[in-house]
Amino acid sequence: MSEKNYQIGYGKPPRHSRFRTGEPSANPRGRPRKNMTALLVEGLNKKVTVTENGRRRKVTLREAITSQLINQSASADLRATKMLLDLIKDAERQTAAAAAAAPEPPPPFTKADEEVVEQLIERLRHQILTEMKAAEASRETTQAEPAPPAEE
Repeated sequence: MSEKNYQIGYGKPPRHSRFRTGEPSANPRGRPRKNMTALLVEGLNKKVTVTENGRRRKVTLREAITSQLINQSASADLRATKMLLDLIKDAERQTAAAAAAAPEPPPPFTKADEEVVEQLIERLRHQILTEMKAAEASRETTQAEPAPPAEE
């Protein structure tokens, strides 16, 4: 096929923009493959339609499996009960490990913050006391002056 008859389109890029032989690729390792954990998470998060109490609703596969396991445990299936108890223990261990690994939150106030708050409280206290003294003084002056006689 000659250069003039070459059709550029889907799956046929222009020859000048193609990778040349021996030139390193922009993605040398190729598309990354998913590991088993990613495949499990993806599979368990798929939506399925479930009928509960005569109503259909969509839930994740993870929810459907969990509810089946709980229902089988409730109907005295010993194998399901053991599996459920193992899952509960694992979940409790993971939450305990996460709580132990979590760093202790910093105190809400630093020393500098506490000093600023103390100064602010002292200024407010001083302002309130001066306002109270001024109000008391104005009350005393109004009480000391006799009221003008009422005209009849």
